Amino acid sequence: MTHAATVRPWLEEHGWHPGRDVRDRVGEHVAFRLRDAERQGFPLTPSAAALGFLYSYGLLRLPYRAASEIALVVRPDVGYEGDAEDFAELGANLRRPVFPVGYETSELGIVLVDDLGRLFYQHCTGPYFLGHDAYEAFARRLSGSTLRDAEDFHA
Repeated sequence: MTHAATVRPWLEEHGWHPGRDVRDRVGEHVAFRLRDAERQGFPLTPSAAALGFLYSYGLLRLPYRAASEIALVVRPDVGYEGDAEDFAELGANLRRPVFPVGYETSELGIVLVDDLGRLFYQHCTGPYFLGHDAYEAFARRLSGSTLRDAEDFHA
């Protein structure tokens, strides 16, 4: 079974559809994140991959089946003081820019996308790799797969 066969019905159940584009509604959230990162002293630049993710999935609340009270909320403007430094460190280790695209409601871990479209998870215990693309990341979270340490992807 492909990731799409597992993930697409779940996405559609929660408001996503092919061709969905919320760039006009998500722009203010991106602008807020950019201002906040600048204020923290660690400016961010959203890649085309991160913006594409936000335009397609932005503003959705995507609950995981195994624990429906836990969800991915696709909004880049939720974070914590000092998070921009954590993102800069992850980006430096990957040698790729990363940009926050959402958070998980369970522990407010931040989901980030790099310029290759890979997804990472910044948790209080450190950064983790979610998937090479959105569908792989969604499938891993839906299945409850163990997260891989982001160190495995350092340049």
